[in-house]
Amino acid sequence: MSTATYAIDPTHSRIGFVARHAMITKVRGSFDEYTGTGTYDPADPAASTVHIDIRTASVDTRNRDRDNHLRSPEFFDVDSFPTITFTSTEIVPTGDDRFAITGDLTIKGISKPVTFDTELTGTATDPFGHERLGLEGSTRVNRKDWGLTWNALLEAGGVLVSEQITLEFEVSAVRQP
Repeated sequence: MSTATYAIDPTHSRIGFVARHAMITKVRGSFDEYTGTGTYDPADPAASTVHIDIRTASVDTRNRDRDNHLRSPEFFDVDSFPTITFTSTEIVPTGDDRFAITGDLTIKGISKPVTFDTELTGTATDPFGHERLGLEGSTRVNRKDWGLTWNALLEAGGVLVSEQITLEFEVSAVRQP
């Protein structure tokens, strides 16, 4: 396999997050609309690249009221900041089919570096002749670093929404001609 450009197949991928709710359970969410491209060089993975654009209004936690709150100015402020972006700045092999993908994550106009622990889950040619590449990864961030500061105190102590959020993805990317 030589260096190639890939595009995320959103029908076979997921970009999401996990937050603690009331400090006792996890709430999972995802974004339903995004695009992403990258290059992959199996001979020199460090020369590879990734760029993703996520539409903030597409947030989905399976609860309409919560989703509308996340779209509001108290969280993503989708009218002022319609897109979250990630652009890689460095890809470092960390083991067999494992990589640390570092890049700039921009939310609400604030860019901060983050590093995703990533696994190349495989390559395959699908029944339609498309070459595919699978990737899975995650990282933990403090949402307050991007101005996502809303919270509510609980009567028994603690807060409603955790500051630490796990960002995660499972991606199927298709090789471009």
